Amino acid sequence: MTDGPQPLSTDDLRELERELAELRAARAKVAATLPDDDMVGDQADTAEELDRATDVARLDQRIDEIEARLRTASVAARPPSDTVGLGSTVTVRFADGSEATVTVGELAEAPDLNLVTTDSPLGRALLGHGAGDTVTYRTPEGTTTATVVSLGTP
Repeated sequence: MTDGPQPLSTDDLRELERELAELRAARAKVAATLPDDDMVGDQADTAEELDRATDVARLDQRIDEIEARLRTASVAARPPSDTVGLGSTVTVRFADGSEATVTVGELAEAPDLNLVTTDSPLGRALLGHGAGDTVTYRTPEGTTTATVVSLGTP
């Protein structure tokens, strides 16, 4: 794993573009409710305006983050079929003998029990490994292992 931005899968790219469009629309809606600087109101109006201005600033920050991510990322090619990469579907066997099939992705916007992000300990450990490889990674309970049983692409 490199220190720089990782390529985005096509699905992740679409998700970021969708989120960006929604954020821009929300920002425009909130910004339209802010009065001109020369308008005078009571303290309740001022408090509400400050809340809306804070919302605009929060939206601007997230918009800037997404735009920066889109500028620095290229779309990931299909992951190789013999090693784990962005977009791979991987069946792993954990140290306790249980197995799970997960998809290696970059974004975890909504709870998805089948998604392992590339910046998670397990996701980082799996990258570049193939079927039969055992990887070691850290969890809150300590260091553990997982074995790649099989892999493919979605």
